[in-house]
Amino acid sequence: MGTPMRVKGTKTGAIVVSAVMGSVVLSGCGGDGESEAKGGDASPSTSGSDGAREQSTTEVRAAYDKTAEAESARMTIQMKLSAAGKTITSDGHGVVDLAEGDSVMTITAQDKSIEQRVIDQVLYQKSPGQKTPGGKPWIKIDLKKVAAQQGMNNQQIGDPAQTAAYAKAITDKDVKDVGSEKIDGVNTTHYKASVDVSKLPGGDRMSKQLGPTLPMQVWLDDEGRIRQQQIDMTVKAPASANPDDSASPEELKMNTVMQFSDFGTEVDAEAPPAGQVADMTGQALQGSQQQG
Repeated sequence: MGTPMRVKGTKTGAIVVSAVMGSVVLSGCGGDGESEAKGGDASPSTSGSDGAREQSTTEVRAAYDKTAEAESARMTIQMKLSAAGKTITSDGHGVVDLAEGDSVMTITAQDKSIEQRVIDQVLYQKSPGQKTPGGKPWIKIDLKKVAAQQGMNNQQIGDPAQTAAYAKAITDKDVKDVGSEKIDGVNTTHYKASVDVSKLPGGDRMSKQLGPTLPMQVWLDDEGRIRQQQIDMTVKAPASANPDDSASPEELKMNTVMQFSDFGTEVDAEAPPAGQVADMTGQALQGSQQQG
């Protein structure tokens, strides 16, 4: 993760990477938190009592472990990025090993289809027309090295189920049971919550740029597993160090919706042949340093 999230001068694949992986590298400060996800409107059902709020908090925090216990699932992800007057949308679908973190996905963005695999915390991507050293069809980024540069633990990357980091950082006071909704034909309970950014891995660094809280929504099925998660973010670029530069800091808005289904499905994830892969980890590390 940590690949460039800039809209200008960045490859589509680099933009899509972080969202598809559900990584804690994705971060932002609180917006209005209004849902744009499929599922319809629902009226708040919680009484607002301390007991009801505590129960909701417990259920949301436990959901990520319960989802991982399913071992595997089909996953879809929809993402919208807006910055500098431009908007990029992407849609991904595939399968994920919730125990190991490996995944196989196809992502469509800017009229391009990107094949993506994550094997042993190494990201592989293949996109039509992408330019790589030696003209090799695949690129790879070692997510462990990127995470280490950002002060993150290896266990916190490369695994969509590790959005657990978000759940464990939710604030006790802001969890709300919104009501019952159907997601892809499944009965779910919809919760809204606020995440304390400082409690996320690398949170001290993130909070300086992103603010104190992040709005998150989850839809849990009758077994307490995640069927859908939505995160709305606003990422503010650092202001220019030049006092004569009056330009306002660039702002990037990101909406990400992930859905899980078909729990227990087979995941056949294999790395591409080494001779077909160009290692782009160095470029990813350099881009991460420039943004930091």
